[in-house]
This record gives sequence, structure tokens and C-alpha cells, in this order.
Amino acid sequence: MIRLENVRKVYRAGGEEVLAVSDVTMTVSEGELVALVGPSGCGKTTVLKILAGLHGHDGGEVHIGASAGAGGASGGLVPGRDIGMVFQQALLLKWRNILDNVMLPAEILGLPKKASRERARDLLEMVGLADAAEKYPYELSGGMQQRAAIARAFVHDPKLILMDEPFGALDALTREKMNLELLRIWEESRKTIVFVTHSIQEAIFLSTHCAVLTAGPARMADYFPVELPFPRKLGLKSTEPFGVYARRLYQCLGME
Repeated sequence: MIRLENVRKVYRAGGEEVLAVSDVTMTVSEGELVALVGPSGCGKTTVLKILAGLHGHDGGEVHIGASAGAGGASGGLVPGRDIGMVFQQALLLKWRNILDNVMLPAEILGLPKKASRERARDLLEMVGLADAAEKYPYELSGGMQQRAAIARAFVHDPKLILMDEPFGALDALTREKMNLELLRIWEESRKTIVFVTHSIQEAIFLSTHCAVLTAGPARMADYFPVELPFPRKLGLKSTEPFGVYARRLYQCLGME
């Protein structure tokens, strides 16, 4: 699904150049859930925006789907149609009810209204919000709003889901519940997901592969499979196999 080779990104402002990503190489197979982990400000979101087609790149190659882009070219999936995004904040429109919020990408893309509405209701049921379809965002908790945002990202049936620290603003207990919820949704849908986080435990718990970025400018420090069995429960975090992966990440990030 995705192959990045020696990808580099430079931001230019006021005649100055700032190197944001120096060297990122990784491969993501279809149906994987890959965590992109690293310290705050290291360039994780920049990599995600390159994958989304929101930013070009200044070196290396980006292969997405069947097509490839070199230099500043974009990848093979069509942004908006083939890619869904979930942000740190749910960003629901306060004047639309939850069902209409989930419907928004389908409306923008001009997809058949009846079929899209049925799919939106099915997705709300999948994320446990079937009874909240007619409610408005202010009537939902933060975790419920994020579940609605996940349903919205899935509604147009994209090939790739990109998540930019979607649980970062939630309290610790809600965040752990959302980790379990995301794994359940992924196991049901088998979508390809790239999940950005700065939490070492979250990265290990969620992922099939873990990509580790150094402090900015981002450089790939490690990329390895997380061979822990599914389905995963929170008790897994207290086991020795989980600890082995955690220590590997701490070492990569110079924290041990």
C-alpha cells in the first residue's frame, strides 16, 4: 500500500529553509495498522501530510497504491476520495447532528445520498453511536465525538486511514478505551491505518508495525513488526513481551 524511500522535506519561509524530515524509509502493507511514534515536533505530522497528498516532498520517493511519486510529486491515491483522516480534535460541525457530520465527506464527493446515509448509520452502529445519530456534538463526550470522527473518516470507504494523534486530547482512561475501540474497528474493517502518536505504550499496543522517528528533523531510527497476538487486551501492557518492545523504543529514542 505504501513505500517511502529516503523521503526528505524542507519548509521554506522568509528566504530561509528548515529541514523537517531528513530521511524516512518504510513499507506499509495493505490491511496493516502502523504506528508512527516519536517526540513532539519531530516531523510525524509532516510525514502524515505527505502521505495524504497535502504536502509535496523534496527528496526520495513516495509510492502509494499502484502509482509512484518522486521529488515533489504526490502519490497514487486520490486525496479526499481514497484517503480518510482523523485529527487530534474531532472537528465536528456544531450545527449538524452526528449523522450529518458523518455524512459530510460523502456529500463533498457527491456520492449517492441514500447509500451513503445507510453506510453512515452502519458505521455509527460499528463505533457504538447508533443511538446518538440525531444528537449534536455538544451532547456527546470527547471520546464519543472522536468515535464519530472515526466513522466520518470511514464513510466514503477510503483505502487508507491516516490518524494524527486522535486520542491526545482525551483523559487517560478514555484514551485507553479508545485504543480498544480502534482495534475493534480495525479488526472489523481491515483498513490500512497509519496512526501518529508520541505515546510509546499506545504505539506498541495498537500496531502491527512500529515506525520510530528521531527528534526533528525526522530520521527513521527503527521500523519493526510488533508480533503480539490479536485480539489485544489492556493487560497485555504488563507482560514481558510488551516490555521488550517498550525497551526497544526507549533505546531508539535515547531514553534508556
